[in-house]
Amino acid sequence: MIRSVAIFGGGTMGGGIALTCAKAGLRTTVIDTADGALDRLRARVHDHLAREVAKGRLDANRADDAVEHLVLSRDPHLVSGADLVIEAVHEDLEVKRGLMRRIEPLLKPQAIIATNTSCLLVRDIAAALDDPGRMLGLHYFSPAEISPIVELVSTEATRPDLTDRVLAFLTATGKSPLPCKDSPGFALNRFFCPYCNEAVRLLDDGVATTGQIDAVACEALGVAAGPFRVMNLTKPVIMLKAMESLAALGPFYRPAEGLRAIGAALADWQIEEQPAPLSETVRRTVADRLTGALLLPATDAMAAGVVAPADLDRGARAALRFTRTPVSLQADLPAAESMRLMALVGVPERQGDLVPASPA
Repeated sequence: MIRSVAIFGGGTMGGGIALTCAKAGLRTTVIDTADGALDRLRARVHDHLAREVAKGRLDANRADDAVEHLVLSRDPHLVSGADLVIEAVHEDLEVKRGLMRRIEPLLKPQAIIATNTSCLLVRDIAAALDDPGRMLGLHYFSPAEISPIVELVSTEATRPDLTDRVLAFLTATGKSPLPCKDSPGFALNRFFCPYCNEAVRLLDDGVATTGQIDAVACEALGVAAGPFRVMNLTKPVIMLKAMESLAALGPFYRPAEGLRAIGAALADWQIEEQPAPLSETVRRTVADRLTGALLLPATDAMAAGVVAPADLDRGARAALRFTRTPVSLQADLPAAESMRLMALVGVPERQGDLVPASPA
């Protein structure tokens, strides 16, 4: 049983994971050596717990207990007693590998190591360990203290007993595990990032503006926020890194030129608040290409056995807030129409395997 957790990195994701663990009553240690990082996290913890109590979502005594269970430190040696260590540092393979090499000698033999990477392969990070079988992926979605879905990513080396222990840990901390294979993009970013990338291609092609594309996405796919607004929340440079990791899957997955440019500039998208209305023809073009860009990678991932249809559907609804998910779209559309929409955006390598998937 996992009773203590150590988290490397107290930023947006690491801090959210720490809050989740501490509120569940687990001994939680956050280690971060960046100047001011722990002070910012301490203030964030205080503000979050105060809001939860004020809104009646958390008892005041439980909030006090969460604070008691949380230790913030710059000392990496505090990981020595942890049952589970989660790294949530920068999305840089060499940085993560270097951290693995430094912390593995400090851990007890039965400790599990997890990475919160969103775009790197877990096996590439685990290669830095003497025992890669003790590692798996735990990809939380932002905000980690609120979003219910966590992708549980097993490599071919991950020992099954570790997976069982982590499944119990996720359930105990109020999360809904989404099992998937160690493949580019895992389950959800495998289709969500190409969908955002296709939105940029529509912009690059001069089909519509950012605001117009977002409006069509909300209308056609039932999302709360369009792709450009979501990219601004997570930062376009993060989307660029994700697409660069997906690019090995084929031409469809290569980053759009506009995404490369804005990512390199570390800028945000300019989105007009009141987009001009589109003609029905252009609106249909935008909707069709966005739909095709959802269907193609999702169907590709399911055909490759990366994720079960039911799990992909559940994650798309709970983590990404899609009303019309790739699985539900396939169920609603004739097979020929699904193939037509996918053909608009690209031809996957396994085209013969792309058949509508049942969520059952």
